[in-house]
Amino acid sequence: MTALKNFQILFFLFLSTLFCSAQNDLIDIDSIPYRIYPNVNIDKPKLASPFISKNLNEYVVAITREDKYAIIDVTLGNDDKICVQNIIDTLDFPHLAKTGLHSEVNLNSIKTITGRSIEEITELARPNGLSQAGFMAKDETILSVISGDNQIVKKLNTTHPELAKPLFHVLNMMDADLDLNRWNMAKHQWENIRYFFYNNHKVFVDAEDTKGGQKSIFNDNIEGAFFIKIWRELEKEEMKYLEDNYKYLSKDEFNDLVLKLSSLNTGEMEPQYIMRYGFYEGHTYWRTDPITISFIFGLISLPELDGIFENRLLEVLSKHYTE
Repeated sequence: MTALKNFQILFFLFLSTLFCSAQNDLIDIDSIPYRIYPNVNIDKPKLASPFISKNLNEYVVAITREDKYAIIDVTLGNDDKICVQNIIDTLDFPHLAKTGLHSEVNLNSIKTITGRSIEEITELARPNGLSQAGFMAKDETILSVISGDNQIVKKLNTTHPELAKPLFHVLNMMDADLDLNRWNMAKHQWENIRYFFYNNHKVFVDAEDTKGGQKSIFNDNIEGAFFIKIWRELEKEEMKYLEDNYKYLSKDEFNDLVLKLSSLNTGEMEPQYIMRYGFYEGHTYWRTDPITISFIFGLISLPELDGIFENRLLEVLSKHYTE
């Protein structure tokens, strides 16, 4: 068994509340004039999404297939439903556990993660290793990817747990409907929620469960059984901003930028990887890029993102982390 099972951490509980708008007061969930899911509301609740209640539970506002508004509890936990969520690999990454970011000194000296050698993990993670698509590109290594994304997250002025949180919120909406038998089990699809609101943006989601299971490249007992696509449509001002500032791109390159910036494919493995190891997967189909997470969930505005990466968003989103 790995050392991870001995290190379940209820980390950053207070700091994580900063994930929502700082000026929002904590809400007394029992006093609001709205129904809480699984009950729904006809009119859109006048609430921030996400928001935090006085007991520090977290909620999002979503819209169902019947165009009703649902206020769903998406609080992170370790209750072993879809997955455990408040775990960081403190044994291998003590600095990550303390600060939410990696120490480059520690990364440069590390030889194993969860008891597996860096070389073995890299081979398992490359295409045609443990999966055909791979957890990273063939020219990337596990440490080059972790280190590369750690630099990106530092530039974004955030932390790995903060970026994992909105993905866990999506999983917890799915979990709520699994408990209520609101999945189309004949089609193996989640069809009840059309989209949800996150930091004043509409975020769309499609999800399905698979018959097989994906094994983890780490010795951590994580498995994958869900496929989730998350995206949002660019607002008119955002599209105009890209058109004005990325005129140097070809049409295909521009469309690639929009796709990479505004959509991602994930499952239940990826947010756990981000939380435990600061690993977003490499440049493959399953990559949960920290820039993309920041854009989709409205953590940073598009002009701010573009300024941070000096009008090179497509390059930064596309470039492999080779050693």
